[in-house]
Amino acid sequence: MTSPDTLSKTEDRLVEHYTADRPIVQVQETTALTPAQMREYSIITPEAMGQPMVDAFRDIRTRLLAAAGDQNIVTLVVPVSPGSGGSFVARNLAAAVAFDESKSAVLVDCDLRQPSQHTTMHVDAKNGGLLSYLENPATLVSDILYETGVPRLRLIPAGGTPSRHGEYFSSFRMRLLIDSLRSRYPDRYLFLDGPPVRGAPDARILSEIADVIVLVAGYGRDTADDIARAAANFDPNKFAGVVFNEDV
Repeated sequence: MTSPDTLSKTEDRLVEHYTADRPIVQVQETTALTPAQMREYSIITPEAMGQPMVDAFRDIRTRLLAAAGDQNIVTLVVPVSPGSGGSFVARNLAAAVAFDESKSAVLVDCDLRQPSQHTTMHVDAKNGGLLSYLENPATLVSDILYETGVPRLRLIPAGGTPSRHGEYFSSFRMRLLIDSLRSRYPDRYLFLDGPPVRGAPDARILSEIADVIVLVAGYGRDTADDIARAAANFDPNKFAGVVFNEDV
């Protein structure tokens, strides 16, 4: 892994169905988003390669994949504080992996208190999401895995707010979900959009099931002390670095 130095400085100016015995990279989207829709939904597009922000995400992706070697990995993306842009970074790192036609990505919205991915990506989570799976043993992974309109990128939305108190992220069902997602397809990479480090232990609990942790700091918003305290919550062997997100 890289040291806890800055991986990149990005500028936030942008505004599954399982198919047996088929690699996920061969599964086509029912309806693909246009480049204009992707920009509207704050998702980077392959057509914009060469632009600084898009290339920043591609660079971070390349570093993560190089560190992973030949293993598909689970990357936890967490903001230092609310509003730092963690969901934006998680979404676009997943999209950057999906640029590669030999790979696929699943984005899991693990911010149960303030979920946003299904709204931002205009996904109708009619079957529920992560909470449905964690709370109901009858829910299948395929029930909560949604197309996004981005080729090779699937979303598991949060699926509502917690209806009871419980340690969702340390549960057997959570580990089962992660194992199921990563083992079915060797070309699939998981991105967990985690809650802010400040205020609750959930980000640290999620880090136990992740291979890599990326911390997102609001540029000019989170202080050096804030970042250092947030980074201290994680195993240094898993900590890949800090992404500074501008215009948050």
